[in-house]
Amino acid sequence: MSTDPHAHLKEKKLQKLRGRAAGAVITVSDRCKNGERPDKSGPLAQDLLAQYGIDVDRVRVVSDGIESVQNEIRAAIAEGARVVITTGGTGITERDLTPEATAPLLEARLDGIAWQICQQGLKATPLASLSRALVGITARGAAGAIVANAPGSRGGVRDTLSVLGPLLPHLLEQLDPVAFPLD
Repeated sequence: MSTDPHAHLKEKKLQKLRGRAAGAVITVSDRCKNGERPDKSGPLAQDLLAQYGIDVDRVRVVSDGIESVQNEIRAAIAEGARVVITTGGTGITERDLTPEATAPLLEARLDGIAWQICQQGLKATPLASLSRALVGITARGAAGAIVANAPGSRGGVRDTLSVLGPLLPHLLEQLDPVAFPLD
């Protein structure tokens, strides 16, 4: 008999999503919104989410700011998104307000996942520690959606989804076991 109280968890395998789930990607950037630079992180997030069974019909682009981000997250969830990824606005400049916009919408934060994402980013750059990204759920139960803030860089998006992506089937199953049953 093992003396490790977590031995049974170590044997539990991550599962893949059965079927597909609706998602949304919101790029938060004044420069992208104004057409000053192309959005490269949003389309990457869309592509990576597809690999995890999350369908994103379009990437939404909004200006930095609390109201614009909150409105777009709410709209995405109202349209049926079960997973919402924001890219950008997680730093410390005056306009980086994505975490402040997201926090009031979360019923429960998943700080362990946010910590894992930061750890993943730190493998590539010490700048990953500057992100204030949040991860959480908007409600417990079938009405809930998963919201995660990713940094605006493509590396930050990759780090976020390399950690969050494999966990999505389990998160969705815990929110709505009828719609997202695991084997």
